[in-house]
Amino acid sequence: MSDLTNDRKLEHIRAIEKDPLTDRSGHYFDRIQLMHRGLPELALADVDSSCEFLGRQLSFPMLISSMTGGDHQLIKSVNRNLAQAAQICGVAMAVGSQRVMFSTPEAKESFELRELAPDVPLIGNLGAVQLNYGIGIEQAQAAIDCLGADALYLHLNPLQEAVQPEGDTDFSNLAQKIAELVAGLNVPVLLKEVGSGLSPSDIETGLQAGVRIFDVAGTGGTSWSRIEHHRRKDESDLGIKFQDWGIPTPTALKLANPYLGSATIVASGGLRDGIDMVKSVILGASLCGMAAPLLKPAMESVEAVVTEIEKIKTEFRTAMFLLGARDIAALFNNRAHILEER
Repeated sequence: MSDLTNDRKLEHIRAIEKDPLTDRSGHYFDRIQLMHRGLPELALADVDSSCEFLGRQLSFPMLISSMTGGDHQLIKSVNRNLAQAAQICGVAMAVGSQRVMFSTPEAKESFELRELAPDVPLIGNLGAVQLNYGIGIEQAQAAIDCLGADALYLHLNPLQEAVQPEGDTDFSNLAQKIAELVAGLNVPVLLKEVGSGLSPSDIETGLQAGVRIFDVAGTGGTSWSRIEHHRRKDESDLGIKFQDWGIPTPTALKLANPYLGSATIVASGGLRDGIDMVKSVILGASLCGMAAPLLKPAMESVEAVVTEIEKIKTEFRTAMFLLGARDIAALFNNRAHILEER
C-alpha cells in the first residue's frame, strides 16, 4: 500500500542525493571566532561533555534531527540505523513526520524504534498545520505511543508547504489548537521550524500556548524550499527564489536568548561539526540537532553513523578543552568564550 505522503518521503531523499545544493552551506557559525585558551588549566581527559535532556542522560548535547519515515525499505533501514547509533553513542533522536503512519499503516514499522534505543530521548513528530487538517490529540498520542516517545515535535513549515505541490497552507488559528494539544498529551510538546528559523514572536506565542522547548532550526543547512522545487511539475522557480529565506541559526539563537529563563532552546539548521555545536551552546542552546551530515552514513550502516557521531563528539570535546570549559555548565550561554563576531 502506498500514498502521496509515503512516496514523498522517498522523493525527498532522492532530491537530496541528486542535488548537492539542497544543502545551502551557509556556514553562518564561521562568523563567530572563539576565545582560545593556551593555558586551559584542565586535562582533556577531565572534560565532561555529558548533559541531560527530557530526563535522560546524554554523552554530549547532540540530537539526530528529524529526517524521514515511511513504508519504503530504505527509509525503514535509515531510521533503524539512526536509532541503534543513538543508543550506542548516547545521543537523542527525533523522527521525521509521523503523519504518514495514518494514511499508510505499514509505515508504522519505521517509527517503532524504542526497543532499539531504550535509554535515549526519542522525539515524535507531526506537522503543526495538520491540526487544521484533521490531526488531533488521538493521532498525536498514537504517534507518541508508536515511538515510545519522550516528547513530540510540532514542526512549523509554512515555506515548505507554500512551495510543495500538494502543500497544506492554512496556518490560521493554530495557537489555540497547539495549546489544547499541550494540555491533552502526556509528554512535552516542542515547537520546531524546519530550516527558516523561529522569531521572538513565534516563541512568545508558543510560551502562551504552554510550550517550553523550542527548536529554532534556522537557515544555513538543508533547504526544504529547494527540495520541494524538484517535486513541482510546473515551470515555477518559487522554491529557488525562497531557498535561503529565513533567519540564520546563530541569529535565531541570539533572538531567543531573552527567553532562556522560561524556555529551553534547541539549535539546528546548518550545524556541521562539533565546533558549531559548541558555539550553539555558548549562544544558549541546550541541545544541538544535525541531520544532513548523518543521512549518507545512515543509508550505509549503524557503524557508519556511529563513526560520524563519535567524530563530532571528539570535535566537541576538543573545542571544550581549548576553551578551558570543564563541563557544559561552563559553556552554556557564556559569551566570554566569544572572541569576535564578523
